[in-house]
Amino acid sequence: MEEAKEPLISSGDEILEYPNCPGCVVDRRKEEKRGVPYKELAYIWFVSLCTALPQKSMFPYLYFMIRDFGIAKRVENIGFYAGFVGSSFMVGRALTSIPWGMAADRYGRRPIILIGTLSVAILNMLFGLSSNFWMALSVRFFLGCFNSLLGSIRAYASEICREEHRALAISVVSTSRGIGLVIGPAIGGFFAQPAEKYPNLFPKNSLFSRFPYFLPCLIISVYAVATFCLCWWIPETLHKHDTRVNDSKGDSHCKPRDSSNGLKNACADNDSKKEPSSAHGSLFRNRPLMTTIIAYCVFSLQEIAYSEVFSLWAVSDKKYGGLSFSSQDVGTVLAISGLGLLLFQFLVYPQGWSSADIRVLCTFYDQIVSIPLLSSFPYIAMLSGLALYLVLNIATTLRDALSVSLITGIFILLNNAVPQHRRGAANGLSMTAMSIFKAVGPAGGGAVFSWAQKHRDAAFLPGNHMVFFALNLVQFVGLILTFKPFLALPERPHR
Repeated sequence: MEEAKEPLISSGDEILEYPNCPGCVVDRRKEEKRGVPYKELAYIWFVSLCTALPQKSMFPYLYFMIRDFGIAKRVENIGFYAGFVGSSFMVGRALTSIPWGMAADRYGRRPIILIGTLSVAILNMLFGLSSNFWMALSVRFFLGCFNSLLGSIRAYASEICREEHRALAISVVSTSRGIGLVIGPAIGGFFAQPAEKYPNLFPKNSLFSRFPYFLPCLIISVYAVATFCLCWWIPETLHKHDTRVNDSKGDSHCKPRDSSNGLKNACADNDSKKEPSSAHGSLFRNRPLMTTIIAYCVFSLQEIAYSEVFSLWAVSDKKYGGLSFSSQDVGTVLAISGLGLLLFQFLVYPQGWSSADIRVLCTFYDQIVSIPLLSSFPYIAMLSGLALYLVLNIATTLRDALSVSLITGIFILLNNAVPQHRRGAANGLSMTAMSIFKAVGPAGGGAVFSWAQKHRDAAFLPGNHMVFFALNLVQFVGLILTFKPFLALPERPHR
């Protein structure tokens, strides 16, 4: 019994396994179970969906919400104020992502995931009860401050699965996130203003009549509570070793390895000469990491600006170049797009992407296709009836699938650029940088959209042509950043 307190030493070398380390327990389980870890992938799916649902769920009804607040004096200015509400979430996340990432590296992925899911349940519900512009702005800001899930779950996904299933795990993160980013707005579109849409179920004097945007927020909060309860049993993946007991051996650093006794994930002493310098140096000196983060920031800026612009464009009047959709119409389009992403995840996505070169190549082609696709949106507004719905649904589904494929490649490259014990901080750094860019996206997109509605008769790029040209300009910058002089790959990907 006394020996159980000491690390287990493999015969013939200095490789150790710590019996009470949760990371070592997960590593042993990965070695013993070589199949696809469906249960762990389900955890990843639910958490990623939870972090994505509140981000854009408000976009279909944000136009009407700002109008009801009465802060915009002219219809053309609604998009301007909507941009600030959309940006406040990302400003909050930019300020706190690095501290949350450092906390995940010190205390583990599980407690950070639990805090994040609980914050979604509470703060998203409060947003639905907002009675004025400033309350909505503040609640969205604090929701961003506590939305620590994406960085932690990305690190978790790369650690809970074996090497051959890592691309699948990361694709689950990006695809469930992508689905959440379209299902969230679909929920917002279908369930906002329920007293007007479903008067038989929600009478005029009910709570949902006084707070017409509370129901979609409540639905997402209920899902977050269920996810919080589910995540109580997720296994921790961070290696935690009592180095005070083993200081004489120097066994404080863990990394995977192959062993003759069948244990492939154990702890090696920390004076290994094979660790690259990026394992211990400043993250800012890790060129593969920093170039990947820069590309990720540009993609994220374009993605959230598109989401804001699409909803504003769809609900704006035909005379302004829009589609005159209701929030429910927008929800229908986004629901169909979410279904398309599900099919893409299970039927189309190449789960065997293990080559970094293939991922960069696919990222390149995703953007090549996206540019002409976005250019076609102003012309889609000229259609009507069945042709409009058919072409619009095809275009939005294709665009969302390309976006998910692109972000998946970026996630894998980012996690491969750093060792396990730095993934929380690396993902926190990427979340901070990405959130800063995403904070600019809604405000910038709303300002450009508002300007375009006032210049519908311009000689060059009139009206919404200017909006989608601006989106394509950002997309083109991202395309340039996928070329190898700008995007560096690690010489040896970290496991």
